[in-house]
Amino acid sequence: MAAFKKPGRTIRDRKPQAKKAAAEARAEAAALKAASGNTSTKRIKRVKPVLTGPTITVTQVRSEIGNKPKNRATLRALGLRRIGHTNTLPDRPEIRGMLQRVPHLIEIKEGK
Repeated sequence: MAAFKKPGRTIRDRKPQAKKAAAEARAEAAALKAASGNTSTKRIKRVKPVLTGPTITVTQVRSEIGNKPKNRATLRALGLRRIGHTNTLPDRPEIRGMLQRVPHLIEIKEGK
């Protein structure tokens, strides 16, 4: 016995409506963007904060490969991504604690 389909719209019938709705949403978003005056598509560059007080310069000297995920996350939090990458950080207790977790992967130089 053949299976009977329910009468009504099929997926094919709904596709053009979905495409039309998506196109309208894109047009509405573009209109809002143009109305706000921001038509730039370039990414905004992050401005580094000016560090006042004592600082520490940290350089990654060994790879994070083979280390525990918590140590890898600590390197990322310190702003280090690859060997040779350097970051200047404020000399605060929370930063000192992070440095103590990964001393075998980094080199520390005292700043001002």
